[in-house]
Amino acid sequence: MTTKGRLFGAALGLILLAPACATSEVSEPVPTIPSITTMATSDTTSSPSSTTSGVGPSTATTSAPTSTTTTPLDPLTGFEVDLIAEVHRPVVAVPVPGKADLLVVDQQGQIVAVDENGTVAEFLDLTDRVGANGIEQGLLGLALHPDFASNGRFFVYYTAPDNDSHLVEFGLTADGQGDRDSARELMYFEQPTDRHNAGTIVFGPDGYLWLSLGEGGSASENAQNPATLLSSLLRLDVDSGDPYGVPADNPFVDDGGAPEVWAFGLRNPWKFSIDPVERMIYIGDVGHSDWEEIDVVSMDTGAGSNFGWLPMEGTHCFISGCDPSLYTAPIIEYSHEGGNCSVTGGVVYRGRAIPEFDGHYFYADWCGGWIRSFKLVDGAATEMTDWSEQLGNVGQVTSFSADRDGELLFTTWDGGVYRLVPVRG
Repeated sequence: MTTKGRLFGAALGLILLAPACATSEVSEPVPTIPSITTMATSDTTSSPSSTTSGVGPSTATTSAPTSTTTTPLDPLTGFEVDLIAEVHRPVVAVPVPGKADLLVVDQQGQIVAVDENGTVAEFLDLTDRVGANGIEQGLLGLALHPDFASNGRFFVYYTAPDNDSHLVEFGLTADGQGDRDSARELMYFEQPTDRHNAGTIVFGPDGYLWLSLGEGGSASENAQNPATLLSSLLRLDVDSGDPYGVPADNPFVDDGGAPEVWAFGLRNPWKFSIDPVERMIYIGDVGHSDWEEIDVVSMDTGAGSNFGWLPMEGTHCFISGCDPSLYTAPIIEYSHEGGNCSVTGGVVYRGRAIPEFDGHYFYADWCGGWIRSFKLVDGAATEMTDWSEQLGNVGQVTSFSADRDGELLFTTWDGGVYRLVPVRG
């Protein structure tokens, strides 16, 4: 059953993401927003959703949320959350094109299908291939091919019991479930330690597969070397080559680094997302001892960006004598003061239920238990808001995503899959 209500005081667990940093400068009050009479439109790509009776290819397509209503909306007074499902250790929730449901990744090694009633059913079990030690390892990423409705292709990123990481493509069985026997490995990463594996995978509006990798817990070896795939944002063409192709406009195709690397200098980009409307990439990069950061760059102009780890942590020199002008600075940073420890990167809202927040980016902190938002305007964060007064402590947020209508979803380490809903009055 679906449970609706505000979420308060979720207890924090003992396992933490690799320390990140945070100074809370997000102190602006919750904005007062007037009623509006038209809904914002959104030009999004296919969004995730799934089904318990099989999520096989569908002839239906997922269109971007559009608006036809002119019914006035009551003023937005805040947010609350709906618990829509409970999964053991959810770290990713994605919609399936043409379906009303979700595929949810359990960090322990399963992908489950959740229908619109919150019923959970197995989709693919990889627990025998996955090593899940703490939250920094396990089954960490899932992306559905843009043509999933017709070709059934999907991709996962996970760490194996030997601590190394794998990017693997799968297909579907005849009854629309994940086919274990169809596994085709695209990439294999030797990890120097069992930490900082990152692991988000998404398809961008360019049709390419993007993958975030941490520096493997060994910063001095990987962070400032784009020739090593770790500590980077990768961009792959999974529709050409064997086992994949490299887009010709990747920045290091001809020289200076690995051709798969699109940007580098990241510590542990646990979660990143791409806003298909503005074509901006938002990266929540987990810090070390003092500062957490969110980096934002354009898909069209940001290729080759160096986000500064190891010399920099946020906008601060981690190594004495560093030159901040050499690196791409974060849009947001916050300190570990007040109990913060590790940023969970989020998504830009492009749904229809809360048009006042179209274009606002929502994110969280693993230890702080809060959700905050801001809107990027001319390269700067504006309308920065902390929603703690509205939502209370939401616990350890592991990921954000959007359902098929563009409405905001988030998952928590204690097993919750939630939808953010507006409160009006």
